[in-house]
Amino acid sequence: MNRMRPVARCLVGGGLLVACSCGDSGQGDFATDGRAEAGADTIVDVTLETSADSTTGGPDATSDAPADVARDGGPADATREASKDGPDDASIDAPDDVPDDVPINPPNDALADGPPILVNPCQLPGAIQFTSGGPVTVDGGSPTWPSLAFLHLPAGFCAHYFGTVGNARQIRFAPGGELFVASPTRSTTGGGSGGLNAVVVLPDDDLDGVADSTLTFLAGMNATQGILFANGHFYYQDGTTSTVIQRLPYSPGDRSPSGPSEQVASITVYTSGLHWPRTLDVADDGTIYVGNGGDQGEVCNPAHPFHGGILQIDPAPGAHPNGIQVAKGLRNPIAVRCSRGHNLCFALELALDYSASGGGREKIIPIRPGDDWGFPCCATQNLPYPGSPAGTDCSTVAAEGNSLLIGDTPFGIDFESGKWASPWGGQAYAVTHGAAGGGGVGTWAGARLVAVPMNAVTGMLQPSTDISGNDVGMVDFATGWDDGTVSHGRPAAVSFSADGRLFVANDNDGVIFWIAPM
Repeated sequence: MNRMRPVARCLVGGGLLVACSCGDSGQGDFATDGRAEAGADTIVDVTLETSADSTTGGPDATSDAPADVARDGGPADATREASKDGPDDASIDAPDDVPDDVPINPPNDALADGPPILVNPCQLPGAIQFTSGGPVTVDGGSPTWPSLAFLHLPAGFCAHYFGTVGNARQIRFAPGGELFVASPTRSTTGGGSGGLNAVVVLPDDDLDGVADSTLTFLAGMNATQGILFANGHFYYQDGTTSTVIQRLPYSPGDRSPSGPSEQVASITVYTSGLHWPRTLDVADDGTIYVGNGGDQGEVCNPAHPFHGGILQIDPAPGAHPNGIQVAKGLRNPIAVRCSRGHNLCFALELALDYSASGGGREKIIPIRPGDDWGFPCCATQNLPYPGSPAGTDCSTVAAEGNSLLIGDTPFGIDFESGKWASPWGGQAYAVTHGAAGGGGVGTWAGARLVAVPMNAVTGMLQPSTDISGNDVGMVDFATGWDDGTVSHGRPAAVSFSADGRLFVANDNDGVIFWIAPM
C-alpha cells in the first residue's frame, strides 16, 4: 500500500522545533535546521521532502568513549570516565532515500501515522546535558522533579525526568508511543514499595518530555510484571494468579481496554512463591517466549526436571495451554527481551545467591531450544556448584558468553537500533539492579547501566564479563546509583522509545527518566 506523507505535524516551543509526528511511523524526511519562527508551544505543519538529499536535523553523539572501563575492586568501585566529550550540538544525516511503501514490521504493531518523535530532546527544559565542562541543566524544569544530579553519563548525552510510578518493574512502549508500566504490590526479589497494584499508562501528549498523567489501564494487578504488545493485542501476566498469561484486543491509542481478556497460557510446570514474575517478548518470527522462575533452595537432582526456564506460548488460545518448554536450568530468568533483525531473543539469569566464590555468575543468555543452563547443579559448563553430588556432570551445560558478578543482578535489557552514533550505537544496554547486601540492608553496589557490543552480522552479543572485578567487553554507560547513600532508586527496567530515547525505570523509588544523545 502506498502511504501519502504530505506533512509532519510539529510542536514548536520558544522558537525551537522540539517534536514532530510524521506520516510513516516517524520516518518521514523533512528539511529543517531545527528552528522556526513560531512562538512558544505552537503547532506547525512542515512539508515533507522526498528527494534523495533531504536531511533531518537531530541529535548525534560522537564521543570517543573507551572500549573498556576498569572497575577495580568490584562493582562498587566502578570508574566513570569517558575519554572524549561529544559535541553539544550536532546533526545526523537521514537516509538518502526512504521508500514510499513503508511496511509495518510484524509482529510489532505500529500506528499508521507513527508515534510522536522528539527532535531535540536534550534542549527541553530541565534536561541535564553532559558536556566536557560538566553537567549543564537547561532552564525551565520543575523544582518538584526528583533530582538526577547523581547520574554519570558520557559527554554528548542528556538525561531528563519523565514520571514516577511506585515499584516500576517493567516498561514497554505502546504502538502510539505511550509508556506502559507494570506496578505490582506482591513481594518479590528486590521489589520496591508503593506499587499501584496495576498496569498504568504514562502519555506525553504535549511532547514536553514529561508524562502528562498516570492512567490506570488494568487494576487488581498485584502480581504482574510481564507485558507485551503484539498481534493487535496487549499481553500481560495476570495479577491475581501470576501463573496465567492473558491478552486483550489493543488498538493504537487505547488507554483503557477495548475488549475482554482471554487466557493464552497457564504456566504451572513449576511455581515459585518468590520468583513469580513471568516476563515475555516476541521474536521476529512471531514466537512468544515467557520466563519461569525456580528457587534459591533447590537441590541438585540428576534427573534435572524443568523448573526455572524459558517456555514458548501460543499467540492465541491454542493447543499448548501450559506452554512448550524451550530451555531449562535457570534459577530466576528475570527478563526476556528480543532484538530485531536477526530473530534472536535473550534472557537475564539471576543465578545462585552468594555463589561467586564457587564459580557462580549472573548471565545474559540467548534463548535456544534444548539448552540446559545447569541450575541447581552447575554454575557453568564443566563446573558443579559446591555441594552438588559427587560426579555431577556439567559437560553438557550451555556455556554463557556474557556474565556478571553475583550481586550485580541484571534486571532489564534492550537493544539500540541505530539511531545513536558510534561508539554507542547498535549495542545492547543492560541495567543492573545492584547488590541487596546482607541482613536486608541494601547497598546497591554494582547498580548501573552497561553497554554490551553486538555483532552487526549475526545479532549476537559480543563476549563480555565483569566477574573478575573489571569490565571486559562491556562498558559502564550510566552510573551513580551505588554512591553509598542508597538514595537514588534502584534501576530495574529499560526500553527504547521510537525516537531513540532510552527510558530507565527505578523500582525502589519509582522514578522513570530518559537518556538521549545530544
